[in-house]
Amino acid sequence: MVVSVKNDTRLTGSQSFLCAGFAGFFSKTVTSPLEVVKIKSQVGTFHCKGGFLQTFIVIYRNEGLRGFWKGNMASCLRLFPYTAVHLTTYKKIVHLHMDELGFISQWRAIFAGGLAGVAAALLTYPLEVAETRLIVQNCRQPTYVGVARTLSKIYRNEGLPALYRGFSLTVLGAVPFSVSCYAVYMNMDKLWQEPYFRFTPLQNFVNGCIAAGVAQTLSYPFETVKRKMQAQSPRLPHFGGVDVHFAGMTDCFRQVIRNKGVLTLWNGLTANTLKIVPYSGLLFTCCEMCKQVCLYRNGYIVSPLSYTPTPGVDQSLGPYELEEVRRCLKNRNFGSGESSLGNRW
Repeated sequence: MVVSVKNDTRLTGSQSFLCAGFAGFFSKTVTSPLEVVKIKSQVGTFHCKGGFLQTFIVIYRNEGLRGFWKGNMASCLRLFPYTAVHLTTYKKIVHLHMDELGFISQWRAIFAGGLAGVAAALLTYPLEVAETRLIVQNCRQPTYVGVARTLSKIYRNEGLPALYRGFSLTVLGAVPFSVSCYAVYMNMDKLWQEPYFRFTPLQNFVNGCIAAGVAQTLSYPFETVKRKMQAQSPRLPHFGGVDVHFAGMTDCFRQVIRNKGVLTLWNGLTANTLKIVPYSGLLFTCCEMCKQVCLYRNGYIVSPLSYTPTPGVDQSLGPYELEEVRRCLKNRNFGSGESSLGNRW
């Protein structure tokens, strides 16, 4: 099975980047409470001892509403460099594996996405560590204040390695994530009883949610251990609130399984699963709305509220090509006007 890797050529590179960035910023902000509950459950703080719903209540009682948006700024700031590196790396890898018709196999596309994700994570990983530290602490008695100060304090007190603690788990987790995504997408045509190229946008959205759910569930233990490693520090009260103490990645897996049970590696999975549909839905909707505004601004559609094409506009032209055509037509009309004026005299 192959897929064609296509972007909307009617948008400039900066417009595509801003659409993805704004959509990610909005969807992350709206679903931040679920992310906070998930990360606290993964780390094993006292908030999550009573289950999913009880965690919301304990966070609200101890930290108020603002406790549900801790670390959101670090998460949102991470989006823009992450998106830029991910898109650039993904495009380069995909172009290397395209055939002469511009197609690429499904597994190669997913593999390219996995490698691009690792490259983007390498650049932005310190912000992820800052996000975890800000979420785990009590915002009414904070150890860290602000993203820049958090990064500075971690570097000053614990050194550069602390800002990349647990990064190897990002690489290891990418393997089951990519394999499970590939397995799900390969079987979607059996679920819908029709070939993939006939899928509607709604079917593709459902496919994406199912693939994300399966992939995140299978790679979740790596995510859990990574969050524990990011949070733990001997310089913090209660070692950062982590429910087990460990000396490294392998020891963390061992201590969690021995002291808490193997299912503890999936703590917070309920919040993570519930987050998939609203996050993906908001991401898709916001991206489409931003895209419509940009297409209207570029002159391809008659209104930012619909996809009705502008009459007489070639939709296959790029934005710069369309602007050049308009400039030529404007100059031609201006020249013909001068000619008719001269004929009169």
